Amino acid sequence: MHQVIESLAAVCSERRAAVTRILGDQAFLLGAGHSRPRNYAANTFRFRAASHFLFLTGLSSPGAHLLISGQHARIFVHPDGPDHALWHGPSPSMSQLATSLGCSVEPMSALPNALQNISHVMMLPAADRRACDEMSSLLGRKVTPGVISTHDLPLAQAMIQARLCHDQAALAQMTAAAELTTRAFAAGMAATAPGKLEWSVRAAMEYPLTACGTVPAYNPIVSVHGEVLHNDRSDNTMRDGDLLLVDFGAESTGGWACDVTRTWPVSGTFSPTQRDLYDVVLAAQRAAIDAVTPGVRYRDVHLQACRTIADGLCQLGILKGDVDGLVEDGVHALFFPHGVGHLLGLDVHDMEDLGDLAGYAPGRSRSEQFGLGYLRLDRDLQPGMVVTIEPGFYQVPAILQNPALTHGAADRLNTDVLERFSDVRGIRLEDDILVTDQGHQNLTQSIPIDPDDIQRAVQQGRVPPTGRSVWKWSLARCPAWPQDPPAADQPLA
Repeated sequence: MHQVIESLAAVCSERRAAVTRILGDQAFLLGAGHSRPRNYAANTFRFRAASHFLFLTGLSSPGAHLLISGQHARIFVHPDGPDHALWHGPSPSMSQLATSLGCSVEPMSALPNALQNISHVMMLPAADRRACDEMSSLLGRKVTPGVISTHDLPLAQAMIQARLCHDQAALAQMTAAAELTTRAFAAGMAATAPGKLEWSVRAAMEYPLTACGTVPAYNPIVSVHGEVLHNDRSDNTMRDGDLLLVDFGAESTGGWACDVTRTWPVSGTFSPTQRDLYDVVLAAQRAAIDAVTPGVRYRDVHLQACRTIADGLCQLGILKGDVDGLVEDGVHALFFPHGVGHLLGLDVHDMEDLGDLAGYAPGRSRSEQFGLGYLRLDRDLQPGMVVTIEPGFYQVPAILQNPALTHGAADRLNTDVLERFSDVRGIRLEDDILVTDQGHQNLTQSIPIDPDDIQRAVQQGRVPPTGRSVWKWSLARCPAWPQDPPAADQPLA
């Protein structure tokens, strides 16, 4: 089955040209990857092409490959078998694909001969082992998921340069994904009530996406145990007094990600201690977003969030001492142990398959300090970049009960005061921020985040307007997925 993102031929052609301008006549090969079996070969997960391939082609076709040599781009696909139409319906022919994609399309059987005529071919590995084994066979060298060889480094750097700042077509897709994510959060807040399973909230949030023919951009986190940073379980019963942390984002039809986190009270009302800590995290998020502007180092945005967290915890009496000293010594990381965010694009952690090559500017490397070492991004911000801003507060037993991690705090951590905040396991607040020429634009600002607005959304959502179901109220209609890329000077909606 070959699915093409409509009207992207010109955009993808320009993206390919941008990469070839960097690489010159150097040839490279990218694979789309393969469908992955769920439990037996014929029962597969929904296919989604590897991001580098998708970025340059707009094609989602299992097993396809893109070969570029100089100015010549060729796509190789597996022809449909004789019984394909019986089981899966008709697919476009190769000539139809060529017209849609704006470059030649040939059968996979022609790829080995095409490679024989090129002496030096770079590649980037897809995420699945089968695709890497296929690439190994084609190129005659070992290809391993996530491993970028010195041989392939120029291609990785060229793709980073091409994908780091988004074009208008990409931003239009991300804006549409943000609109659908907004509807999902409205549905999730409305579906929250004591006595229900977390799964019921997740189901409510995925409904608007399914109804529009798309899926979450990543495995959602919907949990009253917000202290588990990448919690993949949603089987707890929500109870009065719990905070529900929801990390959720839609993927656009073109494969572009949204990534948002909100935390709200299951009862519809924050307790005084929950409200105090929520306000600390919100202040940190606002301070970090305010710091986003071209030329600013993202590490400094992170440290701004850290200082605000530390200052807020000092005002509550949980921490004591000089704020800068607390951050310099990493004491704040006992409660805010991760980085303030990451790149966002076709991947929810954009280009993380390339490791720190994408996230860290040349000459920069990860800190060895607990907390700061988890920072995923350390680049100077540029217009067109989209980053997440997602500070948090967590009480993680594995951290707070580990003497090796807490010894540096010494008497600067007031455990007696901390005990009064035992009804807070985890709070995280996250938005998607576009760096603009003048500063920044919050792509997800329509999702409630002010604590009073959060409470209203949860409380009022339980009585849908005009008696309609929560799903119909939150869905309305699918967002207008962009078909034609906007003009360069056309503002985003």
